[in-house]
Amino acid sequence: MLPPAVSAVVEHAAAPGHVARTLEQLSQIDQGLAGRLAEDAGLLERLVAVVGASRSLTRLLLTDAEALAVVADPARREECSAASVDELVRWKQRELLRIAVRDLTGVDGLEAVGNALARLAEDTLAAAVELPGNGGDGRLAVIGMGKLGGSELNYASDVDVLFVGDVDARPVLEVARRCFRVDADLRPEGRNGPLVRTLASYQAYWARWARTWEFQALLKARAVAGDRELGDAFEVAAAEQVWHRPFGAEELREVRAMKARVEGEVARRGLSDREVKRGRGGIRDVEFAVQLLQLVHGRHDPALRSATTLTALAELGHAGYLAPADADDLAASYRFLRTVEHRLQLADEQQVHAVPPDEAGRTRLARVLGYRDSTETPAVRRFDEDLRRHQANVRAIHERLFFRPLLEAFSHPGLAGPSGASVMPTTAIEERLNAFGFADARRTRSALHELTRGLTRSSRLMHQMLPLLLGWLSDAPDPDLGLVGLRNLVATRHQAGRVVSAFRDSPESARRLCLLLGTSRLLATGVSRHPEVITELVDDAVLRAPVDGERIESIAAAALEWRRSAGERRGALLRLTAAERLRIAVRDVVGDAPVTSTADQLSELATVVLRRALAELAPPVPMAIIAMGRFGGAELSYASDLDALIVYEGTTAADFEAAERTAESLLAYVNGRTPAERLFTLDVELRPEGRRGPLARSIDGYRAYYQRYARPWERQALVRARPVTGVESVGRAFMELVEEFVWQAPFTDADVRELRRIKARVERERIPAGEDPQFHLKLGRGSLSDVEWTAQLLQLGGRVPSPGTMAALDALVGAGHLDGADAEQLRQAYRFCEHTRNRWYLVKGAPGDALPVQLDQLGRLSRSLGTTSSELRSTYRRLTRRSRQVMERLFYGRT
Repeated sequence: MLPPAVSAVVEHAAAPGHVARTLEQLSQIDQGLAGRLAEDAGLLERLVAVVGASRSLTRLLLTDAEALAVVADPARREECSAASVDELVRWKQRELLRIAVRDLTGVDGLEAVGNALARLAEDTLAAAVELPGNGGDGRLAVIGMGKLGGSELNYASDVDVLFVGDVDARPVLEVARRCFRVDADLRPEGRNGPLVRTLASYQAYWARWARTWEFQALLKARAVAGDRELGDAFEVAAAEQVWHRPFGAEELREVRAMKARVEGEVARRGLSDREVKRGRGGIRDVEFAVQLLQLVHGRHDPALRSATTLTALAELGHAGYLAPADADDLAASYRFLRTVEHRLQLADEQQVHAVPPDEAGRTRLARVLGYRDSTETPAVRRFDEDLRRHQANVRAIHERLFFRPLLEAFSHPGLAGPSGASVMPTTAIEERLNAFGFADARRTRSALHELTRGLTRSSRLMHQMLPLLLGWLSDAPDPDLGLVGLRNLVATRHQAGRVVSAFRDSPESARRLCLLLGTSRLLATGVSRHPEVITELVDDAVLRAPVDGERIESIAAAALEWRRSAGERRGALLRLTAAERLRIAVRDVVGDAPVTSTADQLSELATVVLRRALAELAPPVPMAIIAMGRFGGAELSYASDLDALIVYEGTTAADFEAAERTAESLLAYVNGRTPAERLFTLDVELRPEGRRGPLARSIDGYRAYYQRYARPWERQALVRARPVTGVESVGRAFMELVEEFVWQAPFTDADVRELRRIKARVERERIPAGEDPQFHLKLGRGSLSDVEWTAQLLQLGGRVPSPGTMAALDALVGAGHLDGADAEQLRQAYRFCEHTRNRWYLVKGAPGDALPVQLDQLGRLSRSLGTTSSELRSTYRRLTRRSRQVMERLFYGRT
């Protein structure tokens, strides 16, 4: 039975029942403990705090007779003098207990606790190196990374290390892992790389292979154990790599993309609000922001190079790289979140980063953190509110902190801002703008001035959103282009009002607009001409909805029927076509539409346009349009022509003349006199006799030609034939002819040899000068044409009708003419090449069939696709190489 004075204190513990039972057990082990607790209020407070917070330390107190002495005198730190692994483990446990006692009773703050835990890990590693048999005859230094390197360790952190030297580090690692979760995976090549490298080997790897995130990790590299001279040399070499290499837009995008992927994974697991480390507004938001600003500005300002987050954060605020109020608020929230993380991990010394989902678990956590019920509010509710407030605070600052100081510096170009705080110097402004993709600081300042003036006439809210807008623009492939596009949009009062209204209703629509404007001048022009698209950016359902041919047909009919002249009606159709093409591109870029969906939508739009065009011309003879090529396969790209055949029903010369006049009028109507007047590019050169043949033929004319003169390649072209508009009976009659000529007649070995000969000639001759044959998306080895020709040859040989390439691969697999694994290799190459080709069209604003040679263009394309230039080329090589292997075997018959 506990004395009344002790019971009174226990009643206010985080977990009173658990604490009372534990103290009774301890009193049975130590007969005089209850009396000492009644007399020593400090000992009682410390013991109650530890037992209430940590089950693992409670077990230590019950099993280690020396542990209670640590609680009694936490000011005395016992130096590590372990002569064996077991002694080292016991020393580590007692020292962790001592640190926890000082932490839980408020003697040490967050920084002191993190430093003490790091020192504990350092001493453990040093003892592991020094234990008999672990050092070897060579040299070995242990380099602390991550939170160990920053002297800000958690209770259950991974202790990230690198080993540098020339002796086996496995014995050291084995000993250290008896005490901590020691992780050496940050080494070059990760788990696949050698555990130990010489300093020269590290330097060679950094010079040739290291990625941006690896240099970011080196920011915290610190020698912690082993050979001090070697460790110091590593620190110097690592600092050289971090601070003397450029950190520009490409590097910044790479590390931001990695963080976004981690956030996405947390969100998919439903932990965004409960994860205090990687969730929105969590610890990583603060650490990432600090490290990013260090990498941008630390090359020219050595004062920013601290490996400790809070130290670096304070210096960033003091020097004006961060708004001082933002730095202070971030530091306060960081301390709160790290303290929550400490309490989560201290419970069982496990790597826990998410608050419990159940109220009972959160109530205990809240009480361990010092919250208690009041008459108005339970402790858990107050904790939940504080947690949400700090997360929201961190996220809000994180989203604006990179650009708010820039805007303040632009507004107050002197030495101090309105509050007297330091303003970023000109060189720092240029550094940060360049790192975020804005190439010209003077031009950016001018554009921002005009943008600010345009927006603040309409809305103070928009002025407050400017830091966010700049952040969103920096995520776009070309931030400068996006900024100019946004400035141009708000230059007129009508468009500015639409922009402000959309942004006020949905910040997400603002982010999406910034992405569009910074992707393509073509898209920026389209949005300017069709600003109604801006209001659609907020609606996910609209962005992900497929093009509805009936809807477009209905809109076209309504737009054309009341207009009197043919010119007015065509103008209305032209505007409708441009607006719908823009919407398709918006779905592609913003809505992440799959490439097959984009092809379907473009093909559906083209069909509606041809249908309206033919109706406008009112053919005097029954006529149909047969889609060919990519149009026939419903696989149009942005750059595709509309390959077609024109067929009519009739036998007389008058019928022929009428059909020919209609065909000429149709070409003129669709193609227009200038590119600005073009609906689509209608191409009828796949007709019999090509350019020398008549534009339109009758059913009998096509039959006679195909029976007497057609070559194998013309038969191959008809694989993709599909009626799209006109008189149904005429289209049906033509497809019956296709069935007879293409699918019923045998496809001979001679036909196969002829197609192979033509394909080989195409590969030799067709790639235009100036386009890179090594990365050609249409005609390169294993690219689009290889997949299309392979599918069509197999279709002809197996008599498997299907006009679309992807559908044909599925049909061939289903019919047993194509192995499923081979089909998947072809699909992957096709989708990659088509998606990349489409995106290059949008980014460039013109057709392009190969990856660009110029590095700046390749960079913009890569960023638009969410990757890097090297990764884009690597993916091309990998997918097309596999596709080509399948094509060589199935098309050319080569093993």
